[in-house]
Amino acid sequence: MFNALLSNKEKHLELANIPLNENYSVVILKKLPEKLEDPGKFLIPCGFSKLKCKALADLGASINLMPLSVWKKLGLPELISTRMTLELANQANCTPARIAKDVFISVGKFTFLVDFVIVDCESDLRVPLILGRPFLRTARALIDVHGEEMILCDGDERLTLNMRHDTSIYSTNLKKNQST
Repeated sequence: MFNALLSNKEKHLELANIPLNENYSVVILKKLPEKLEDPGKFLIPCGFSKLKCKALADLGASINLMPLSVWKKLGLPELISTRMTLELANQANCTPARIAKDVFISVGKFTFLVDFVIVDCESDLRVPLILGRPFLRTARALIDVHGEEMILCDGDERLTLNMRHDTSIYSTNLKKNQST
């Protein structure tokens, strides 16, 4: 057996010196970042004059969405008609009831103007609203998925929402924005 190993010495050296591409090198040298789990939903505690609720922050949504039942509870001003058709995640189409323009929504000590597309559908009573990119841009949202927090800005003030804890309790200490 020893003679067989010696006679195949060159083959063993070839196997011992296999060059690795950078993907294998990273794995072997353990330079990969730690793989983390899904942090869950990013919920924004918000309120209107007659309702306190949470809204789902959705970077994938090009609109802000409100169920017709919530609009009725709030007694908001008249709705504007629309010819818009929505394509849902399951690729079904639905026609929104109408659009509510310039709705005041409070988040902490901040108040923002938001346009909502009103849809006649059932919703989660705990999280009835979807705040999409228009709201997130208006609120100058900075989303740190790794740190599990979202920072909303109004002028030179900031509000930090910690997504690890119940987002109905949010940081009330407003910090002055530091120029970077």
